[in-house]
Amino acid sequence: SGVRSAYRSAFRCAQKELLCETRGRKVVTQNSGSSAFGKAQRSAARLRFGSFGAHLSAAVKTMSDQITIENCYEYLVSAKKEKLNDLREKAYKFMSDNFLQVLRDSSVYGRLTRTERELILTLRMEGKESLMVAEINEVDERAKQWKSLTRIPDEINTKGCGMCTMYNYLFVAGGIRGQGDRNKLSDKVFCYNPVTDSWSEIRPLNQPRSQLKLVSMDGYLYAIGGECLFTVERYDPRADRWSPVAPLPKGAFAVAHEATTCNGELYVSGGSLFYRLLKYDPKQDDWEECPYNNSRKRSADMVAFKHFIYRFDVIREQGMSVFKYNTVVKMWHQCASFPQTIPASFRCAVKGSRVFCVNKHQTLQFIVGEDNERFAETTLGAPLESKGVLLPFTLQLPDRD
Repeated sequence: SGVRSAYRSAFRCAQKELLCETRGRKVVTQNSGSSAFGKAQRSAARLRFGSFGAHLSAAVKTMSDQITIENCYEYLVSAKKEKLNDLREKAYKFMSDNFLQVLRDSSVYGRLTRTERELILTLRMEGKESLMVAEINEVDERAKQWKSLTRIPDEINTKGCGMCTMYNYLFVAGGIRGQGDRNKLSDKVFCYNPVTDSWSEIRPLNQPRSQLKLVSMDGYLYAIGGECLFTVERYDPRADRWSPVAPLPKGAFAVAHEATTCNGELYVSGGSLFYRLLKYDPKQDDWEECPYNNSRKRSADMVAFKHFIYRFDVIREQGMSVFKYNTVVKMWHQCASFPQTIPASFRCAVKGSRVFCVNKHQTLQFIVGEDNERFAETTLGAPLESKGVLLPFTLQLPDRD
């Protein structure tokens, strides 16, 4: 193959350069039996071997810079066969950095072992877990301040869009294009790769949607509802295809709703659903009604931690209340509240054992767990130059320092 030819060529070049270095040297044959000569001979051999290794390492580096989606698996096979550990690790790193493209290519992903698939995904999830919001900024927790991460391209419609993370990518789907009477719903889907700091467009939705909810579960994306829509569709990144799944139940028209996943099931509430809680089981491809809490207030957001769902409700002239749903025993109870004179809209993201509630004025931290759940006394400032509703999420950022 071309990869093997490249390796043999690199090997021959390294040999040739080594011969050029040693050519013309006079070999001393006298006193060959002496101990001193033997030591000198061994030292010379080590020197030649070290020089050859340096040339070969440089050749391998040149090869690793030529890895692409089309040849990465060949490089991996050759590296393992020739026991070139550095090249093998470079191939794994390339596959990890470009995971979505590798996932879609059966000639690569389909030939990896289960251990190798787990390895490249594990490599992708390394780095500092960072809280971010769509504009897009990240929070530096040591300095307790936000800093800019990347700029969302102009062709992405953030108004009314759905947003979530999967495989350490950020996905943005749907939204509204244009202004006033000329606005149109969008079916476009984009993803951001924090490892390569790049944006790309993937397969569009089957239906244009705005005010939808986008969530990830078990390696799939789900686009749920939206303005004038009961439908739900699922994205398979391996096939690069959106497919319809069971629509929302009759009478469950979902706009400006909240959604989260918990233990392999999808939960939807809020917005036009008000206090109703719906659950989707992907194994049965079916929705069912769950017990609802006693709150009739406007929901701000809903997140999951372990086998619990936390719903944050805004109460006019009081602040917010946090309601907790146990998905095992199927019971709600109020677990905390936060007083605010003028309650403001906010969005939430889970990072570790904390829920970060973000709006353009401040960032609250809600500590989750079995006991003593509460809002932290300290707050973070608002993201830089924040405007309107912010959408927080978490990604693993590589260390670029």
